[in-house]
Amino acid sequence: MKIGFHGAARTVTGSKYLLTLDHYRLLVDCGLFQGGFEMHQRNWRPLAFSPASVDDVLFTHAHIDHTGYFPRLAADGFTGRALATPPTKALLGVLLPDSGGLQEEEARFANKKGFSRHQPAKPLYTEDDANRSLQLLHRMEFDQETTLHKGLKVKLHRAGHILGASFAEIRYRDPEDDWKTVVFSGDLGRRAVPILHDPAPLPACDVLVCESTYGDRLHEATDPKEQLRRELSDSFRRGGFTVIPAFAVGRTQEILYHLFELFEEGRLPKVPVYVDSPMANSVVELYCRYRSEHDVEMQELEDNVGSPLQTPYFTVVRKRDESKKLNDLPGPGIVISASGMATGGRVLHHLLHRLPDARNTVLFVGYQAEGSLGRRLLEGETDVTVLGEGLTVKAAIKKIPALSAHADANEIIAWIKSAPTPPKRVYLTHGEPAAQDTFAARLRSELGLLVHVPEPDDVVEV
Repeated sequence: MKIGFHGAARTVTGSKYLLTLDHYRLLVDCGLFQGGFEMHQRNWRPLAFSPASVDDVLFTHAHIDHTGYFPRLAADGFTGRALATPPTKALLGVLLPDSGGLQEEEARFANKKGFSRHQPAKPLYTEDDANRSLQLLHRMEFDQETTLHKGLKVKLHRAGHILGASFAEIRYRDPEDDWKTVVFSGDLGRRAVPILHDPAPLPACDVLVCESTYGDRLHEATDPKEQLRRELSDSFRRGGFTVIPAFAVGRTQEILYHLFELFEEGRLPKVPVYVDSPMANSVVELYCRYRSEHDVEMQELEDNVGSPLQTPYFTVVRKRDESKKLNDLPGPGIVISASGMATGGRVLHHLLHRLPDARNTVLFVGYQAEGSLGRRLLEGETDVTVLGEGLTVKAAIKKIPALSAHADANEIIAWIKSAPTPPKRVYLTHGEPAAQDTFAARLRSELGLLVHVPEPDDVVEV
């Protein structure tokens, strides 16, 4: 079998792995590249393979950097099955049309303001394209082995990270008629975080394709809820608004969970909290619907007081006019809005209005890819362009790294060690070069593993 690394190679977005067995082709994940201009441009380059040649697509989870290219793949000729866990399938019904609509909106805004390099600016795909691609989705239950081809079987295991997230165990028959196993980690979540079950152990495998987002660092050994309380308390004292760019799936729900507990415990004043993301609000409803994915603590809360994600503490902002009015409100207050790396969405309008005011705070709670506006703000840039307008940053720029939904280096190593036997080969993906090289060295020295770091569009025989 061959594996082509056509995304998330030497970078953290755009996951696409093409498996070829005889004449059968399986694409594991189909994500958008996200970040700065160069990353955005990668989405417009021709793929290294024909979309029509792919038989099936398998999604590990719903985040756009793992799924967001799929409508374009379908528009360009893919007509096979797209397989996902039931929660992931439900999430994609929200995320993909939203992604198409957002791209149409950004193209219209760029044409109106005249800041696009292309005349006219066009979306990569439309909301209609996304809705058409949803017709190709099929459910694949957790922990049930499914035959996709006469020599290939798949089983999805819980990965934590976000609702419905999985890692894929793929068994295939090699030329000697022996069965071999390759595992794709997807994005590995952390243990003992709110709402969702912990990741399942790693099964025995011959090949592991593993993410390495935090391969060169460890999460702070502090309570993320306490960090959130401390940063918000400081912001409230200045009387400004706190803008939290947060991924609509996963991070927004975790923040709401922590805010609910802090308000209930009396550890934070009950300031207005606005969830300004139609997609995030739809996702909250899905998180509440799939109770089978909740851990014991979440289920106990739901049984005793109702869902901590849907309470009078939080105001849902649905209409665009309501979103615009938030920019005129005095602080203290909180607005949670997508996207999490400040690369698009309503959060850009809040940043445009709130960044020039020293009373305000921008609080990042997730990974910021190289080249993204979020990354540049965290690195201290004071003159930035938002929605085509230049401005000077005066707001406080803060982060809570402990809220990451990605396992850190030690946590990934612990997961690899949970396997009955170590993998024979490891391919590191979904990481920036420094993180990957550091993590590869650790895996070699501490676990004695054979580790490779593929370059973009590398194809290997396994």
